[in-house]
Amino acid sequence: MDITLALGGGGSKGNSHIGVIRRLEQEGFRIKGIAGTSFGGLIAVLYAAGYRPNDLEEMFAALDQKKFYGHGPNDGPSLMGIAGMAQLLEGLLGDRTFEQLRIPCVVTATDLKSGSEVLLSKGRLVDAILATIAMPAVFPVRYIGDLELVDGGTLDPIPVAPARSLNPRLPVVAVALNVPMGSSARTWSIPMPVSLPRALVQWVSKMRYGLMLDVYARSLDLVSRAIAEYRLEVDKPDIIVRPRLGNIDTLDIIDVHEVVKLGEAAVDEILPQLKKKFTLEKRLRRALGAKA
Repeated sequence: MDITLALGGGGSKGNSHIGVIRRLEQEGFRIKGIAGTSFGGLIAVLYAAGYRPNDLEEMFAALDQKKFYGHGPNDGPSLMGIAGMAQLLEGLLGDRTFEQLRIPCVVTATDLKSGSEVLLSKGRLVDAILATIAMPAVFPVRYIGDLELVDGGTLDPIPVAPARSLNPRLPVVAVALNVPMGSSARTWSIPMPVSLPRALVQWVSKMRYGLMLDVYARSLDLVSRAIAEYRLEVDKPDIIVRPRLGNIDTLDIIDVHEVVKLGEAAVDEILPQLKKKFTLEKRLRRALGAKA
């Protein structure tokens, strides 16, 4: 049972992709191509590079998540940095390129100069990942050639069309990490340095600028959700997997093992639907073959 995967963005919530992939493999599904954006792009590349779900879970669980967000010496202006993530990726992937991956893979980014979605499927893997996870204003803009790139989820939170382009004949399973429309908007939970007293952090968050940021963040959350739902409606994946992640913020420090389990549980919920779809397609192919 061959499929392609489209892994959506969601920051810390993206660890659930690991559980989704593991359960699909356990059920006999063969992933023949994978597309991702933001954290989904990170998981997509690492999986395509040969890292197994168990390896990814143990690796991310062992990391100090607070060390991801430091600024590097060459970073542009941003609220936070991803120097820790960059260092991790250099160690995992070095100078490997898309051409060296074991299965086709594409990650998405958004070019601020042209205002268009960019599909990254050639060149150095680390550069592509740092571009697809570059949340606007939160993380530094990444430059590849003449492109000024930020998070792919800005325009395409769940890259169904890019996944389908890898093999148009295969079903696309999309993993959506956004909370569906109709629930309350959420603000961002920004990781703060350990050295800052909690009382000071709470005081700053209640100041005028803190409240303004809260309104902006909640509004952006609604916009992002709406874009995700519209893109799913237009691009029409064959199956949508929705891990139950409503209590997790994009930049939360999380228990990786627990979030991975949520991904596994989400696959269990849609397994009957997914298997039914494959059964119907097999019957249709047999019927068409008999007529021929």
